[in-house]
This record gives sequence, C-alpha cells and structure tokens, in this order.
Amino acid sequence: MSRSVKGLEGAGEWHVFKSLLPDLRNKRVLDLGCGFGWHCRYAREQQASSVIGVDISEKMLQKAREMTDDPFITYIKMAIEDVDFPDAQFDVVISSLAFHYIEPFASVCKKVYDWLKAEGTFVFSVEHPIFTCRNEQDWYYDDQGNRLHWPVDHYQSEGMRVTSFLTENVVKYHRTISTYIS
Repeated sequence: MSRSVKGLEGAGEWHVFKSLLPDLRNKRVLDLGCGFGWHCRYAREQQASSVIGVDISEKMLQKAREMTDDPFITYIKMAIEDVDFPDAQFDVVISSLAFHYIEPFASVCKKVYDWLKAEGTFVFSVEHPIFTCRNEQDWYYDDQGNRLHWPVDHYQSEGMRVTSFLTENVVKYHRTISTYIS
C-alpha cells in the first residue's frame, strides 16, 4: 500500500484528516490504532509535548519503533477497546481508519470523552460505510470486465462482516454514517 511506503503523503485521506486537527503545540496526544506511527511522529513534528500510540499489531508497532527516535513517543500493544487511561489525560485523541475493526464503538467513544481534557479534540476517520456494508468489497462488472456499479447491499444492517483486505478473513464492523455521527 502507498501509505506503508510513503507515509502520510501516501494516504488518500491524510490531507482532509490533517485539516481537522487542532494546533498540536504543547498538547498531549493519543493515537488509537497507530499502525506504523505516522500520525504519532507528525504530532511530535508539530511540537506535541507527548504522544502515545496504541495498536494491537506487534508487527506494525515493531516497524513504528524502528522508524521512531523520539523519547516523547510511547507505543503500547493493546486492543483499542481494552485501553484505559485516567480521566482528562489528553488534549487530542486521533484515530485513522481503525474504528471499523472494533466492535464496541460507543463504549470506546465514551472512554475517549473521559480521557479528553476540557476543550479537548477527538478526530477520527473510518472506511466509508458503503465499503463495509457487504462482505464482498468489489465492483459489479459486466461480461467484458467493465465496472457497472458499486453495490450497497445491507447498508442498514449493522454488524460484523468478514472480508478480504490484504489477507483473508478480515473482520470489520459495519456502521451507518448516522451511527458514527450521533
């Protein structure tokens, strides 16, 4: 994937995500689903005072640690839904393209609310629900191989989906846009 090689510049959503971030100077930042640590390092480049990155993948965290030479960035191996911090610990909590991999979205949002200081900021992105609504994530094609349309079946039926993304049997949790914003 482009983002694995080029970092944030290779991530299609990065420019929009970046525009939503507050000034990070002197802020305590938490990155849920930090992967290779791109957002963690960006936060420090913007003078965040400290950054904690959380991810369940030891391989991704190993790569993040290899690419990070900063004592103010800490990486923790843990499932997002299992993380716990004292209340009012962070000025900014971010998560990019991770929440569609976890089931308890509402309870994680409640935790984030508790972890944020007054006037804190929570910015997250998810895979668009039209891509998570079906197990098969592909276009419909005609007999000549031309794209016909992207099916949006089962959109209102939230829950677990098992699909293929970089590997077989990837579990994602489909939610409607309404669920994410309400």
